[in-house]
Amino acid sequence: MTTDELIVEAREGVGHLVLNRPRAINALTPAMLRGIHEALDDWSDEGSIVRVEISGAGERGLCSGADVRALREHVLTGGDHMEFFEVEYAMNAAIKAFNKPYIAHMRGITMGGGLGVSAHGSRRIAYPDSAFAMPETIIGFIPDVGILYYLAQAPGELGTHVALTGNPINATDAVLVGLADEIDEADGEAPASQLAAWQGWIDECYATDDPAEVLARLEAHDDPAANAAAADLRKRCPLSVAVTLEAIRRAKGMGSVEEVLAQDLTVARHLIPRPDFVEGVRAQLVDKDRNPVWQHARVEDVTRDEVLACFA
Repeated sequence: MTTDELIVEAREGVGHLVLNRPRAINALTPAMLRGIHEALDDWSDEGSIVRVEISGAGERGLCSGADVRALREHVLTGGDHMEFFEVEYAMNAAIKAFNKPYIAHMRGITMGGGLGVSAHGSRRIAYPDSAFAMPETIIGFIPDVGILYYLAQAPGELGTHVALTGNPINATDAVLVGLADEIDEADGEAPASQLAAWQGWIDECYATDDPAEVLARLEAHDDPAANAAAADLRKRCPLSVAVTLEAIRRAKGMGSVEEVLAQDLTVARHLIPRPDFVEGVRAQLVDKDRNPVWQHARVEDVTRDEVLACFA
């Protein structure tokens, strides 16, 4: 069951999944998503398979996320963009429900959809070189693939900060916010927690359901790190920031990853066809000018009705 993009092998009782697009940091394609799901279906009933392990080819990381450039082209040409999300989220749910140990080796860059293929596993191993992020607010979307389930349960408002800014966190912080279980220190010492040092101002500034108030508190705070977080949020898609805050608040009351994935699918139906997604991917990954022109100039311009409409 090996393809150019996904290596699927069973050896000595272990099912191995190797994401195999190293030049793209193993960005996920629909074929890879389906291949993972099919392998799990096959191995769940195969008595000779006692566990599954997933890793990424190359030196740069497990997975940089979904191939959003291809998804953008699909939107621009009028294709059925929702099929990608339906396939991806079904695969995420299959990992969470898998009836055998599922071990994820989260080396290097593990972001977006890369967390979707790893964070739902039963044993999630980070490494000293790991870099985790859900950077979707910079491309006009929200942190999806069910990850808000974990971030909503993180200590204090740490998960809110991670979700809204989309900035990378290290292995120690990934364990702290519930995205990893342990750190393999065979190749180096685990980094110190940055989020723990920042928790005071994070809890203070993000403890509101109003995204404009979050920005106001961050900008007025006397800690330069809070001011830097505000500057980062100002670069993100205003509608995405507002919708993400609402989504993580709702996720906190949900009892399963499946519920959060259902919410992700609803939000995707509303956000992906909007100009912000096409523009965000263009600015970050196509033209790479890092200068998106969003539909709203500021978070303060996003209305409550616009946010709620994304959950209808």
